[in-house]
Amino acid sequence: MESSRGTLKRSLGVVPIVFLGLAYMSPFAVFDTFGVVSNETHGHVPASYILITIAILFTALSYGKMVKIFPEAGSAYTYTKKTMNPQLGFLVGWSALLDYLFLPMINALLAGIYLSASFPSVPAWVWILGLILTITIMNISGVKIAVNANMLFVLFQLLVAILFVVLTIRTINGDVNSGFTLNPFYSEDIKLSLLFSGGSILALSFLGFDAVTTLAEETISPEKNIPKGIFLIALIGGIFFIMVTYFMQSLYPDVSVFNDIEGASPEIAKHIGGILFQSIFTSGALVSVLASGLASQMSASRLMFAMGRDGVLPRKWFGYLDKKTQTPIFNLIFIGLLSLSALFLDLVVATSLINFGAFTAFSFVNLSVIMYYVKNKQMMKRTSFIGYVIFPIIGLAFLVYLWFSLDQLAIIIGLSWFAIGFGLLLWITKGFKVKPPEYQFVENN
Repeated sequence: MESSRGTLKRSLGVVPIVFLGLAYMSPFAVFDTFGVVSNETHGHVPASYILITIAILFTALSYGKMVKIFPEAGSAYTYTKKTMNPQLGFLVGWSALLDYLFLPMINALLAGIYLSASFPSVPAWVWILGLILTITIMNISGVKIAVNANMLFVLFQLLVAILFVVLTIRTINGDVNSGFTLNPFYSEDIKLSLLFSGGSILALSFLGFDAVTTLAEETISPEKNIPKGIFLIALIGGIFFIMVTYFMQSLYPDVSVFNDIEGASPEIAKHIGGILFQSIFTSGALVSVLASGLASQMSASRLMFAMGRDGVLPRKWFGYLDKKTQTPIFNLIFIGLLSLSALFLDLVVATSLINFGAFTAFSFVNLSVIMYYVKNKQMMKRTSFIGYVIFPIIGLAFLVYLWFSLDQLAIIIGLSWFAIGFGLLLWITKGFKVKPPEYQFVENN
């Protein structure tokens, strides 16, 4: 809602900011990768979550500093452009675009995993195609998801997640072969390299924690409440993920007992609560992937439309709006076709592909803080040096290690995507003779 001056009304405090941030992250994300990461880390998912949470918390501090400096903007693209240069900012935004383009694919893949666990006689590709067609048709039709619906979606997911934990604890207490130990956090066979490898997958759970930076103009005292909210979102989300996976790992230290480790979570739901709870759990998963799939495809299509309209992408196709529905039909179909990659990618490669863009964006947020400090000599104080240099370097170091822990195929695809962006940048800037066009970039990360 706009005031008479044409500015957004400031009405949000810390609590709604935190809630909205958790809604973006989607609580059910904790179940999506448990099986593959448990297998990757040899039963140390909570320990891996601790590492990625630390990396995200340091990055959250960097986001907080950038929000104070640039309260009107909220993306790594903008921060890089303003603290370094427009060309590099364009490439950072281009790399982060991978999140937008492939997040609908992740949701289609997860729909196949969850529903295949409940209905093993139906091929996974049926569910994947079904979800892609559903969200594409709904978005082409101009269907809008009300903002308030997000609250209901999040509450339902939280209730199912809490019930999942309660049933897991009950099962552990009733099983003589299970118990609560510190093994999920530390054991003799734990390996730091495997924890980072797992963390590079688990970053998917944190996608969206920074999205509240876009609400700066609607927040009371944004220079204080947005940084505080971002940090609390990452902290609360991290604690929630660590707690839930601790109980899951305590019940199942070894996920090799499952035929399909990608579908371990719905199988655990069946074990702890029977067919009835597995159905409830699957409903929660479907609410999560449907809501996320609709929103991510819609966001990606609008971003591509803005880029097409501004000449970053070919205007004839990407800048086209259907006269009847007023939706970017070509973009929606393009993203739907891209989502079909879920038919041949596994969850590890798919999440790594998404996180390639996320890690790039997060890394440049930390770099932007450092560059801003270097360019502003008046800030040369000890306290500023720690907050503007030491902390971002720590966050950046974690992210670089996680970046190189990504799946090799995802790195190849990500670097290829970066190369395409570089070629596009050369073309639209006529060999860096003119500035790259600007576009509104609001990240999913």
